[in-house]
Amino acid sequence: VQLQASGGGLVQTGCSLRLSCAASAPIFSSIVMGWFRQAPGKDREFVSAISRSGGITNYADSVKGRFTISRDNAKNTVYLQMNSLKPEVTAVYYCAADQFSSIATKAYEYDYWGQGTQVTVSS
Repeated sequence: VQLQASGGGLVQTGCSLRLSCAASAPIFSSIVMGWFRQAPGKDREFVSAISRSGGITNYADSVKGRFTISRDNAKNTVYLQMNSLKPEVTAVYYCAADQFSSIATKAYEYDYWGQGTQVTVSS
């Protein structure tokens, strides 16, 4: 499985961004997808995850109500819509794929990782 994240950039506080992660996977719909982020000097942290069908989602408390994860299994792509952005969400955002677990929130549970896309929110 190969993952390619895109959509990051430099935006101002209050703006929105949509991240995308395109996956090359034989059966994308069999894979749980997640988003993590890592800010400078900090550990990688869970942001959101979505079940294989897209019917179940999970969010870190810090992003609930502002971020929305979705997926299009026909396009082998998962999205992260980020609204009302604040400087504290500045980080490199990584998408990840989990072949075996149900919705997972720990990085070690994910089997494949994309290269990351930088999100910078200026105040």
